Amino acid sequence: MDCGKPLVKGGKAEGLTGGTTSVKMPMPGAAVAGGLVNGHSERPEWQRGAAAQWQEERTRSIEDNQLSLPSLEAAYSSILKGLGEDPERQGLLKTPWRAATAMQFFTKGYQEKISDILNDAIFDEDHDEMVIVKDIDMFSMCEHHLVPFIGKVHIGYLPEKRLLGLSKLARIVEIYSRRLQVQERLTKQIAKAITEALQPAGVGVVIEATHMCMVMRGVQKMNSKTVTSTMLGVFREDPKTREEFLTLIKN
Repeated sequence: MDCGKPLVKGGKAEGLTGGTTSVKMPMPGAAVAGGLVNGHSERPEWQRGAAAQWQEERTRSIEDNQLSLPSLEAAYSSILKGLGEDPERQGLLKTPWRAATAMQFFTKGYQEKISDILNDAIFDEDHDEMVIVKDIDMFSMCEHHLVPFIGKVHIGYLPEKRLLGLSKLARIVEIYSRRLQVQERLTKQIAKAITEALQPAGVGVVIEATHMCMVMRGVQKMNSKTVTSTMLGVFREDPKTREEFLTLIKN
């Protein structure tokens, strides 16, 4: 991965997109007419951008895995030959099959979509204080070199009377990280998925990761970490809210 500069600077996180949070958030699927949704102001721009992602379809199925396994296995056998190895020697006889099934598992996020896991886990609750789940383990594959990057994800949101089951935040991370990724896009996808699911007052996501493409090859810097952030709504607009979130995930 060609890792860009971190988005967290001087104790403050620079978000990727933002918008107003002074309006009442509508329920999903409400019709928009004349700038109003069910009598309330239209959803702010930072929330509207997540709608397409929420509705996206799977790009791969379990049946696709079975159909594509022989071609993947053959491809790994060709790779072994290209590296100067003999795929027929004892230690490598099953390696192409093992590598093919492993790659399918590493990218199993293509088989899932967010609506599958969240539709029964959103609850109406009179709670409007910050919710944070931090140190979520994350494993993903750099789309530039097909090697792993590994780290932690910290998620916070400010609810508008709607809560998400805590384990579902980790499931969102799992769906998007188990794909070919760049860390910057992964951070934004997680934030947008939570936004579309809950329509909260704001969302903050920070990812800290070590990239094997920087450790095992290239510059070979063992202790380097890449930090990315996406701040939406009040997490972007209100410095005090952002500071509270960043302080709590560090403690």
